[in-house]
Amino acid sequence: MAVTRAADAPTFAVPGFHFTGHTAPSRGATELSTWRLRIDPRAASDPHRLDHEEVFIVLEGAMTATVDGEEVALSPGDALAVPAGTLLRVSNTSNTPVHAIACLPAGARATLADGHELGTPLWAR
Repeated sequence: MAVTRAADAPTFAVPGFHFTGHTAPSRGATELSTWRLRIDPRAASDPHRLDHEEVFIVLEGAMTATVDGEEVALSPGDALAVPAGTLLRVSNTSNTPVHAIACLPAGARATLADGHELGTPLWAR
């Protein structure tokens, strides 16, 4: 059994996005990586693909996901399963932060739309 206490959860950031790592191989999980995500107002991710399914559950705010060109608006309580290999862009078009939980299989890898490989996200390692 692995427990990550809130006080010990590592944090990571890229412009407009803040991650609190909950479960991951580096924290004792063997199959799933989970994290809390905060998206700043008006922030958007670079379009990218993952080699495994990714799941988002919106807790607060309004998040928009564009999956292979299809835009989906998500509100608190909504869940989105993004199929492996699809082009994904996540954004916050509002003036308030978005809070969500996200989950990937351990070891999942990301690639930018231009083909640049990012590997496993730091918060999911």
